Amino acid sequence: MKIIAIGRNYINHAKELNNPVPQEPVIFLKPDTALLRDNKDFYYPDFSKDIHYEVEVVLRISNEAKHVAEKYAHKYYDAIGLGIDFTARDIQQKHKEKGLPWELAKAFDQSAVISQLIPKEELGNLADLSFSLKKNGETVQSGNTKDVIFPFDQLIAYISQRITLRKGDLIYTGTPEGVGPVQIGDKLEGYLGDQKMFYCLIK
Repeated sequence: MKIIAIGRNYINHAKELNNPVPQEPVIFLKPDTALLRDNKDFYYPDFSKDIHYEVEVVLRISNEAKHVAEKYAHKYYDAIGLGIDFTARDIQQKHKEKGLPWELAKAFDQSAVISQLIPKEELGNLADLSFSLKKNGETVQSGNTKDVIFPFDQLIAYISQRITLRKGDLIYTGTPEGVGPVQIGDKLEGYLGDQKMFYCLIK
């Protein structure tokens, strides 16, 4: 399986990092080795001194999708989760300045926290899902899917025109404003509405 992640899908997040608001989705990939499941600890890597959290709603692809029209896209994912796109911000900034790809800042081992997945039928209106992240008990990020630039179905249609999606693939749909650094000893907790979806200790 593969992880497809969307950058700058919330206007205020794009602005907080001094990035232009995109006219089409910004896409990057993570390998399956990036996944961090089952509330396991995140070990701070030696190659960065500025790891940031980015909480995101995650879609699970349920059928192979290739050249899918937006009006049919809802048939190609069956579950919703919550995750963190851990980012080595210092490395990303260096690569952005040189016009280089982001993968070394985004695709490293354990950089993709994933919660349990909930059948989408249980969640009601997917275009109005609130979610949040707490660090050491304090809410640091709070978002709602109604504020995305590119909604879920549009993302699936756009991606599938270029990259075939297969059953089990995950789409990390972007992070709201409030991203920030983690330190060894921090505890992160992700919520979808009032439901606690994951926790992660920084070691």
